[in-house]
Amino acid sequence: MRKVTYSMGMSLDGFIEGPDGDFQWTEPEPALFQMSIDEVKDVGVHLLGRRLYETMLYWEEIKDDPALGAQDREWTDLWNALPKVVFSRTLTDVVPSARLATGTLAEEIARLRAEPGEGDIAIGGADLAAQAADLDLVDEYLVRVFPVLVGGGKPIFALHERRVDLELLASRTFESGVVSLYYRVRHDADRETA
Repeated sequence: MRKVTYSMGMSLDGFIEGPDGDFQWTEPEPALFQMSIDEVKDVGVHLLGRRLYETMLYWEEIKDDPALGAQDREWTDLWNALPKVVFSRTLTDVVPSARLATGTLAEEIARLRAEPGEGDIAIGGADLAAQAADLDLVDEYLVRVFPVLVGGGKPIFALHERRVDLELLASRTFESGVVSLYYRVRHDADRETA
């Protein structure tokens, strides 16, 4: 069965954006950007909320820019070709590699898991990922902790007083001080055999 992954950068105090909505502190160094490129190679479909979808349209807009560096070109080619499902109540049209969701988040994930296909089901956007987490649909978390305290803003996790046990699968520290953490959700059956 295809796994559902959530990958996001956060401040050390647990926010994906600061009080003013800024997230420029998540600008990745080349090694971190390469890790993101390598991760997206394992994704078969990406689920996005409207805000993240509109933010990521940047890569569509610059796809033909001859000034793109090698990493930006690789990312752009991978991202733009990747099938996407967009959850929005206001959008009526999306780029050719995307489609608007026709069901609930749980229905879309169940449909994607049942369909033949390779690669993970990635979720992007804090609100959408929080919904998936609340429904116990996220299998793995890939978190990049940036060495900054932003003092407030949008938290990465909104678990509504629900405990989720995780198993660390890998970690990596980058030259900039960013720490990448890769966790798998431990379900009840996992806890019983541990």
